[in-house]
Amino acid sequence: MPPVNVLMKPASSLCNMRCSYCFYRDVSGHRRRALACMLTSERLEQILSSALEYAEGSCTFAFQGGEPTLAGLEFYQKFVELEKRYARPEVQVRHIIQTNGYCMDKEWAGFFAQNHFLVGLSLDGPPKLHNRNRRDEGGSGTHHRVLHSVQLLEDRRVPYNILCVLTGQNARSIQQIYQFFRRRRFQWLQFIPCLEPLGQLRGREPYHLSNEVYGQCLVTLFDLWHQDLKRGHYVSVRHFDNWMSILMGQEAEACGMQGRCAAQFVIEGDGGVYPCDFYACDQWRVGTVGEQSFQEMLDSPTWQKFLRMSHKIPDMCVRCRYYYLCRNGCRRDRLATAGGELGRMYYCQAYQYFFSRREKELYEAAQLLTE
Repeated sequence: MPPVNVLMKPASSLCNMRCSYCFYRDVSGHRRRALACMLTSERLEQILSSALEYAEGSCTFAFQGGEPTLAGLEFYQKFVELEKRYARPEVQVRHIIQTNGYCMDKEWAGFFAQNHFLVGLSLDGPPKLHNRNRRDEGGSGTHHRVLHSVQLLEDRRVPYNILCVLTGQNARSIQQIYQFFRRRRFQWLQFIPCLEPLGQLRGREPYHLSNEVYGQCLVTLFDLWHQDLKRGHYVSVRHFDNWMSILMGQEAEACGMQGRCAAQFVIEGDGGVYPCDFYACDQWRVGTVGEQSFQEMLDSPTWQKFLRMSHKIPDMCVRCRYYYLCRNGCRRDRLATAGGELGRMYYCQAYQYFFSRREKELYEAAQLLTE
């Protein structure tokens, strides 16, 4: 049995911010009944007992939203208590939470430190760029709240990484964003292209990220990262880390860079389980915690169909010299063909642009990292 990855939505799609590009609010809206409920203690115990019984080797519990801290600190204290009850010495457990940082205080930071949580903080760069899309319910910018959270985490030596969503607007300012992160001495960075609403044609949203802008952004970001690497200053950029792994003959760590969907148990506030939080909608619900076992859900026709749909490699990808690095990206970015199958990814042109200009430098960077 491979390592088990459980992604909980303890507050469902509830959030204390109103980010313009929020993908999960859209996903929730695609369900017949949009969920806005909290995971109960009973459901939480069912999740922990089932996951830790099923897991072999390791089990990762991650928390996202909406905003997962809205479940309250007592929820996470209960989680730790139950985890100790059902722990198995042969199963290594990891904890991850992705938060907007809006509710962070000393008590939260102390809990994360004591219980060995890795914290992901959403931050889109300097104030002007961040506040353009990441505002609170009253329409005010949230940049200062996130930096306050950073300080709290650093004071207690809590490991954290920064997640930056790339829109068409801020991707044009990627040099400014990267330099801001470097001045703050952020060591672990993720840059994720924004998602547009499910089933909607690309380009209609004001935050749209085009192929042209994304391709240029990748080149600029890589050059900045590569310059730091050559100076002996390694900065983890998740996309580049995964490409380095591939060039070194290893597997990509990120699901969207493996070429096919991986098994992930996404659990909503009502206990419903889905194979991916990008597709946590009625069509792909595979069961309910406490009613079906993890193995029964994994073996279900719905889950197996979801996984199979990502396996097909488009003909143009088979012929592409860069497929070994690209892997046709995340399923959510793949365009539907006339026959209803998944074709090449939307950002194919952006990756072609980047790889055709920086393939040699990618190999140079991999060589530097092996020395």
